[in-house]
Amino acid sequence: MLTCKKLICIQAIQLKCVESRIENKRLHYGRFVVSPFKKGQASTVGVAMRRVLLGEIRGTSITCARFRGVVHEYSTITGIKETIHDVLVNLKEVVLRGDSDEAKEAILAVTGPKKITAGDISFPPCVKAVDNLQHIVTITQPISLTIELKIEKDCGYRIESFNGFKDGEFPVDAVFMPVRNVNYSVHLFGGGKATREILLIEIWTNGSLTPDEAISEASEKLIELLSPFLHVKQEDVPCLGNDKGILSSIKLSSQLYDGNELGKKLSEDTFIDQLELPARAFNCLKKAEIHTVADLLNYSREDLSKIKSFGQKSVDQVSKALWERFASELPRNEVHIN
Repeated sequence: MLTCKKLICIQAIQLKCVESRIENKRLHYGRFVVSPFKKGQASTVGVAMRRVLLGEIRGTSITCARFRGVVHEYSTITGIKETIHDVLVNLKEVVLRGDSDEAKEAILAVTGPKKITAGDISFPPCVKAVDNLQHIVTITQPISLTIELKIEKDCGYRIESFNGFKDGEFPVDAVFMPVRNVNYSVHLFGGGKATREILLIEIWTNGSLTPDEAISEASEKLIELLSPFLHVKQEDVPCLGNDKGILSSIKLSSQLYDGNELGKKLSEDTFIDQLELPARAFNCLKKAEIHTVADLLNYSREDLSKIKSFGQKSVDQVSKALWERFASELPRNEVHIN
């Protein structure tokens, strides 16, 4: 009877979407409640889900554009209002939804005068534009414009240099992140030994994925990442007497945190999403084109304070996060003027 009572009292952890809305075609919002957790569990899950949602969910983006008869990024074409650079920036902003993991090609072939939008691009069947009204270029004269596009699926950011590209080919700094922002908070209910936690997760996406799809994909990714820990064999674990193996591990660990080249690379190649900054500070850094820890370390405290809407509180938050997560400090002198 006692066993039955215990079984009856155990509640399975459940997830429920309590709010879902579409602000516009490129901004979807979802709010989820997950409970009940034992004390301390909700924060563990919240941190992991936020990191995976921001850094591991794959998206589709334009990665290269080929213009006929153009040799320089800042070239202008007679009859076209924007420079090539402006067109590349607009192509970077085009939000795509794609079902293929393979690189695909699309083409934009239009005769003006005309205001060209994402809806004028001829995509392969597995790719489509989320918002056909996204502006790309304005043709002011009766001329023809052809742009060949390369489309890929990946995660995070990809910032390419012009090395290795032929004349007329220009890399597009691709953003493969369908999740724009994630917030989570932990709330207590009950009392004493019966105290439990509720995890509240808020997700904003760019419309290529719904928040429901994003949280489902993130859950699958977490399971995939943790599955090797379910199959650890005895022979995979070095015995305590194996001093060589232990010393090797200690040596590697010290290398990672002593500020050598490997440790620096691990931190500097990391995207600022891993700093888990408040949304205000995070968005300001993104608008300032600060994407990685390496980018951030090019700014002193004074430089950061000059960024629009980036106050002293945000500077302190960035400095604290850098030290706690990567044992790094912002440079003292001004090395980058915004």
